[in-house]
Amino acid sequence: MEKQTSTTTSSLPLKGGGGSLISLQTLKKVFRTKEIDTWALREVSLEVKEGEFVAIMGPSGCGKSTLLNIMGLLDVPTGGTYMLGGRDVSQLSDTERTKLRRGTIGFVFQSFNLIDELSVYENVELPLLYMGLPARERKERVMQVLDRLAMSHRRKHFPAQLSGGQQQRVAIARAVVSNPKLILADEPTGNLDSTNSKEVMDLLCQMHEQGTTIVMVTHSQHDASFADRIVELYDGQIVQHAEL
Repeated sequence: MEKQTSTTTSSLPLKGGGGSLISLQTLKKVFRTKEIDTWALREVSLEVKEGEFVAIMGPSGCGKSTLLNIMGLLDVPTGGTYMLGGRDVSQLSDTERTKLRRGTIGFVFQSFNLIDELSVYENVELPLLYMGLPARERKERVMQVLDRLAMSHRRKHFPAQLSGGQQQRVAIARAVVSNPKLILADEPTGNLDSTNSKEVMDLLCQMHEQGTTIVMVTHSQHDASFADRIVELYDGQIVQHAEL
Protein backbone atom coordinates (compact mmCIF):
# COMPACT_ATOMS: atom_id res chain seq x y z
CA MET A 1 0.00 0.00 0.00
CA GLU A 2 1.14 3.57 -0.67
CA LYS A 3 2.05 5.43 2.51
CA GLN A 4 0.36 8.76 3.02
CA THR A 5 0.99 11.50 5.54
CA SER A 6 -1.77 12.18 8.04
CA THR A 7 -3.53 15.52 7.72
CA THR A 8 -5.71 15.14 10.79
CA THR A 9 -5.09 17.33 13.82
CA SER A 10 -4.44 16.22 17.35
CA SER A 11 -3.18 17.46 20.70
CA LEU A 12 0.34 16.27 19.86
CA PRO A 13 2.42 18.54 17.60
CA LEU A 14 4.62 16.53 15.27
CA LYS A 15 7.98 17.60 13.91
CA GLY A 16 7.91 17.40 10.15
CA GLY A 17 5.60 15.56 7.76
CA GLY A 18 6.19 11.92 7.01
CA GLY A 19 8.86 11.56 9.66
CA SER A 20 9.13 9.28 12.64
CA LEU A 21 6.02 9.20 14.82
CA ILE A 22 7.31 6.50 17.21
CA SER A 23 10.95 5.99 18.09
CA LEU A 24 11.88 3.33 20.65
CA GLN A 25 15.52 3.03 21.67
CA THR A 26 16.77 0.06 23.76
CA LEU A 27 13.41 -0.14 25.50
CA LYS A 28 13.22 -2.43 28.53
CA LYS A 29 10.35 -3.58 30.74
CA VAL A 30 10.77 -5.78 33.79
CA PHE A 31 8.08 -6.84 36.24
CA ARG A 32 9.65 -7.26 39.68
CA THR A 33 8.43 -9.29 42.63
CA LYS A 34 10.23 -10.32 45.81
CA GLU A 35 11.06 -13.71 44.29
CA ILE A 36 11.90 -13.00 40.66
CA ASP A 37 12.37 -10.43 37.91
CA THR A 38 10.37 -11.14 34.76
CA TRP A 39 11.67 -9.43 31.64
CA ALA A 40 8.86 -8.57 29.22
CA LEU A 41 10.97 -6.43 26.85
CA ARG A 42 14.73 -6.53 26.29
CA GLU A 43 16.55 -3.79 24.36
CA VAL A 44 13.71 -3.16 21.89
CA SER A 45 14.49 -0.51 19.26
CA LEU A 46 11.83 0.36 16.68
CA GLU A 47 10.85 3.24 14.41
CA VAL A 48 7.33 3.78 13.08
CA LYS A 49 6.83 6.54 10.52
CA GLU A 50 3.78 8.75 10.20
CA GLY A 51 1.17 7.01 8.03
CA GLU A 52 2.78 3.57 8.34
CA PHE A 53 0.87 0.35 9.09
CA VAL A 54 2.97 -2.01 11.23
CA ALA A 55 1.96 -5.48 12.42
CA ILE A 56 3.62 -6.97 15.50
CA MET A 57 3.63 -10.76 15.69
CA GLY A 58 5.05 -13.43 17.97
CA PRO A 59 4.04 -16.25 20.33
CA SER A 60 1.94 -15.65 23.43
CA GLY A 61 3.95 -14.13 26.25
CA CYS A 62 6.64 -12.64 24.00
CA GLY A 63 5.91 -9.03 25.03
CA LYS A 64 3.58 -7.85 22.24
CA SER A 65 0.84 -6.45 24.47
CA THR A 66 3.39 -4.93 26.86
CA LEU A 67 5.00 -3.14 23.94
CA LEU A 68 1.62 -1.88 22.73
CA ASN A 69 0.71 -0.67 26.22
CA ILE A 70 3.92 1.35 26.42
CA MET A 71 3.31 2.80 22.95
CA GLY A 72 -0.19 3.74 24.08
CA LEU A 73 1.08 5.44 27.27
CA LEU A 74 -0.80 2.92 29.41
CA ASP A 75 2.48 1.78 30.95
CA VAL A 76 6.03 3.10 31.34
CA PRO A 77 9.28 1.35 30.41
CA THR A 78 11.81 0.28 33.00
CA GLY A 79 14.61 1.63 30.82
CA GLY A 80 15.31 3.04 27.39
CA THR A 81 13.70 5.91 25.52
CA TYR A 82 10.28 6.37 23.90
CA MET A 83 9.94 9.36 21.58
CA LEU A 84 6.38 10.12 20.40
CA GLY A 85 6.10 12.83 17.78
CA GLY A 86 9.55 14.09 18.69
CA ARG A 87 8.85 14.25 22.42
CA ASP A 88 10.42 12.01 25.06
CA VAL A 89 7.45 10.38 26.82
CA SER A 90 9.36 7.61 28.57
CA GLN A 91 8.77 8.75 32.15
CA LEU A 92 5.73 11.01 32.10
CA SER A 93 3.44 11.07 35.12
CA ASP A 94 0.03 9.37 35.00
CA THR A 95 -1.65 12.76 34.54
CA GLU A 96 0.70 13.77 31.72
CA ARG A 97 0.21 10.44 29.92
CA THR A 98 -3.57 10.71 30.19
CA LYS A 99 -3.55 14.24 28.82
CA LEU A 100 -1.29 13.31 25.91
CA ARG A 101 -3.36 10.25 24.95
CA ARG A 102 -6.49 12.36 24.40
CA GLY A 103 -6.90 13.18 20.74
CA THR A 104 -3.54 11.57 19.91
CA ILE A 105 -4.00 7.80 20.35
CA GLY A 106 -7.00 5.60 19.62
CA PHE A 107 -7.26 2.04 20.95
CA VAL A 108 -8.99 -1.02 19.47
CA PHE A 109 -9.03 -4.09 21.73
CA GLN A 110 -9.84 -7.75 21.10
CA SER A 111 -12.51 -7.66 23.82
CA PHE A 112 -14.06 -4.43 22.46
CA ASN A 113 -14.01 -2.76 25.94
CA LEU A 114 -17.35 -1.05 25.41
CA ILE A 115 -19.29 0.17 28.45
CA ASP A 116 -22.41 -1.98 28.74
CA GLU A 117 -24.48 0.73 30.44
CA LEU A 118 -23.88 3.24 27.63
CA SER A 119 -25.56 3.28 24.24
CA VAL A 120 -23.60 3.05 21.00
CA TYR A 121 -23.77 6.83 20.65
CA GLU A 122 -22.60 7.39 24.23
CA ASN A 123 -19.70 4.93 23.91
CA VAL A 124 -18.43 6.70 20.81
CA GLU A 125 -18.95 10.14 22.35
CA LEU A 126 -16.92 9.33 25.48
CA PRO A 127 -13.45 10.38 24.19
CA LEU A 128 -14.88 13.71 23.07
CA LEU A 129 -16.33 14.34 26.53
CA TYR A 130 -12.86 13.78 27.99
CA MET A 131 -11.48 16.28 25.47
CA GLY A 132 -14.04 18.87 26.60
CA LEU A 133 -15.55 19.50 23.17
CA PRO A 134 -18.88 21.37 22.99
CA ALA A 135 -22.09 19.36 22.55
CA ARG A 136 -22.70 20.42 18.93
CA GLU A 137 -19.23 19.39 17.79
CA ARG A 138 -19.49 16.11 19.68
CA LYS A 139 -22.77 15.29 17.95
CA GLU A 140 -21.40 16.13 14.51
CA ARG A 141 -18.30 13.98 14.99
CA VAL A 142 -20.15 11.01 16.47
CA MET A 143 -22.79 10.95 13.74
CA GLN A 144 -20.17 11.32 11.01
CA VAL A 145 -18.15 8.36 12.23
CA LEU A 146 -21.24 6.21 12.87
CA ASP A 147 -22.48 6.97 9.34
CA ARG A 148 -19.06 6.07 7.96
CA LEU A 149 -19.11 2.72 9.74
CA ALA A 150 -22.77 2.03 8.90
CA MET A 151 -23.78 2.04 12.56
CA SER A 152 -25.90 5.20 12.85
CA HIS A 153 -29.09 3.14 12.81
CA ARG A 154 -27.81 1.37 15.94
CA ARG A 155 -26.86 4.50 17.86
CA LYS A 156 -29.51 3.99 20.57
CA HIS A 157 -28.74 0.30 21.05
CA PHE A 158 -26.54 -1.08 23.83
CA PRO A 159 -23.51 -3.36 23.35
CA ALA A 160 -25.41 -6.48 24.47
CA GLN A 161 -27.85 -5.91 21.60
CA LEU A 162 -25.08 -6.03 18.97
CA SER A 163 -23.18 -8.81 17.23
CA GLY A 164 -19.45 -9.17 17.77
CA GLY A 165 -18.70 -7.50 14.45
CA GLN A 166 -21.01 -4.60 15.26
CA GLN A 167 -19.39 -4.15 18.68
CA GLN A 168 -15.96 -4.00 17.08
CA ARG A 169 -17.23 -1.40 14.60
CA VAL A 170 -18.42 0.68 17.55
CA ALA A 171 -15.01 0.22 19.20
CA ILE A 172 -13.31 1.41 16.02
CA ALA A 173 -15.69 4.38 15.83
CA ARG A 174 -14.75 5.30 19.40
CA ALA A 175 -11.06 4.96 18.52
CA VAL A 176 -11.20 7.26 15.48
CA VAL A 177 -13.80 9.86 16.53
CA SER A 178 -11.10 12.11 18.01
CA ASN A 179 -9.08 12.03 14.75
CA PRO A 180 -6.02 10.48 16.42
CA LYS A 181 -2.58 10.40 14.84
CA LEU A 182 -2.08 6.82 15.97
CA ILE A 183 -4.33 3.75 16.20
CA LEU A 184 -3.15 0.87 18.38
CA ALA A 185 -5.03 -2.36 17.72
CA ASP A 186 -4.55 -5.41 19.98
CA GLU A 187 -5.83 -8.56 18.24
CA PRO A 188 -8.74 -6.59 16.68
CA THR A 189 -10.19 -9.65 14.93
CA GLY A 190 -9.39 -12.20 17.64
CA ASN A 191 -13.02 -12.66 18.73
CA LEU A 192 -14.61 -12.42 15.29
CA ASP A 193 -15.63 -14.83 12.55
CA SER A 194 -14.11 -14.60 9.08
CA THR A 195 -16.80 -12.28 7.67
CA ASN A 196 -16.57 -9.78 10.52
CA SER A 197 -12.78 -10.08 10.56
CA LYS A 198 -12.64 -9.03 6.91
CA GLU A 199 -14.90 -6.08 7.67
CA VAL A 200 -12.68 -4.89 10.51
CA MET A 201 -9.49 -5.23 8.45
CA ASP A 202 -11.14 -3.34 5.58
CA LEU A 203 -11.89 -0.50 8.00
CA LEU A 204 -8.33 -0.43 9.32
CA CYS A 205 -6.98 -0.39 5.77
CA GLN A 206 -9.27 2.51 4.89
CA MET A 207 -7.93 4.50 7.85
CA HIS A 208 -4.38 3.65 6.83
CA GLU A 209 -5.04 4.84 3.28
CA GLN A 210 -6.37 8.11 4.69
CA GLY A 211 -3.10 8.69 6.54
CA THR A 212 -3.61 7.24 10.02
CA THR A 213 -0.63 5.48 11.56
CA ILE A 214 -1.58 1.97 12.74
CA VAL A 215 0.30 -0.46 14.95
CA MET A 216 -1.49 -3.80 15.24
CA VAL A 217 -0.68 -6.81 17.41
CA THR A 218 -1.95 -10.01 15.81
CA HIS A 219 -1.49 -13.76 15.69
CA SER A 220 -3.06 -13.85 12.22
CA GLN A 221 -0.65 -14.02 9.28
CA HIS A 222 -3.58 -13.08 7.04
CA ASP A 223 -4.31 -9.89 9.00
CA ALA A 224 -0.61 -9.04 9.16
CA SER A 225 -0.39 -9.26 5.36
CA PHE A 226 -2.33 -5.97 5.13
CA ALA A 227 0.46 -4.09 6.91
CA ASP A 228 3.43 -2.34 5.32
CA ARG A 229 5.80 -4.18 7.63
CA ILE A 230 5.80 -7.09 10.08
CA VAL A 231 7.87 -6.95 13.26
CA GLU A 232 8.36 -10.28 15.03
CA LEU A 233 9.00 -10.51 18.76
CA TYR A 234 10.38 -13.46 20.66
CA ASP A 235 11.16 -13.48 24.39
CA GLY A 236 10.85 -9.71 24.54
CA GLN A 237 13.23 -9.02 21.66
CA ILE A 238 12.73 -8.09 18.02
CA VAL A 239 14.00 -11.02 15.98
CA GLN A 240 12.88 -10.04 12.48
CA HIS A 241 11.59 -7.17 10.35
CA ALA A 242 9.77 -7.99 7.13
CA GLU A 243 8.72 -5.41 4.53
CA LEU A 244 5.57 -6.36 2.59
